[in-house]
Formats: sequence, C-alpha cells, structure tokens
Amino acid sequence: MTCTAGYAESGAFAGLAGNWSGGGTITLDDGSTERVRCRATYAVRADGNAINQTLTCASDSFKFNLASNVIAHGAALSGTWSESIRNAGGNLEGRGGGGSFQVIASGPGFTANISLTTRGNKQSVVIRSEGAFRVTSISLTRS
Repeated sequence: MTCTAGYAESGAFAGLAGNWSGGGTITLDDGSTERVRCRATYAVRADGNAINQTLTCASDSFKFNLASNVIAHGAALSGTWSESIRNAGGNLEGRGGGGSFQVIASGPGFTANISLTTRGNKQSVVIRSEGAFRVTSISLTRS
C-alpha cells in the first residue's frame, strides 16, 4: 500500500493526513494518573480509504509507541497494529468515517477500545484497555 502525507479529499480517512501533537492524561494500572505528551503522524492513501498511523506518547513513568495500518471498506475498518516497546501487536476492527472512528485493537493478552474524533485541525483520542494502562485521553492539534 502506498500512502502519502498529502490530504485526501474523500474516503474514510479524509482530513487526517499530517503531523499532530498534543497531550492529555494516562491512568496506569495502579490507578495513578499522569500527564502525557503525544505525537501522531497519519499517511493517507490517495483515495482516502487506507492509512498508516504512528502514535508515540510518554509520561513521567510510561511510554508507548504504536503503529497501525488500516483499510476502510465503506464504514467497516480492519487492519493491524504493533507496539514496539512491548513487542506486541495484533488486529484492528471497527467502524468509522467522517472524522469519527471506533476500533477494537486485540492481540495476545491485550484488548483496547479506541475512539478517535477529528474536527478540522483538532483531534481527540481515547484508549481504554485492561493492560499496563487503563485509560489514555489525549487532545491533538495538526502541526
């Protein structure tokens, strides 16, 4: 799949291409909450129906480096994800379009619900899991 950082005009992932940054909070498995800083990059295929995504977030005691490749078939989404720090990965399935996406990421011993909403140059990402962290809530702005 060939993706560019250009701006797709149509398709499920239209409007996501580019570099984003921001921050929010992460709730760790012990219940403590920390501030987190994040960077995301989205490369969208020319037709807007496939995306390569990277998301790196770090707090004082926690870091994750997530990459995913997702294809849209209408409103249905499917793909793969990997997290390089913990050497984890698996599959993604969900639904979305028009700037709003609901996805379940699953792999051996891990499941997360991911909600992503984009309005113009603002994006909200919420990740809920039962792993090393429980909830990550971040707000990003396109650079």
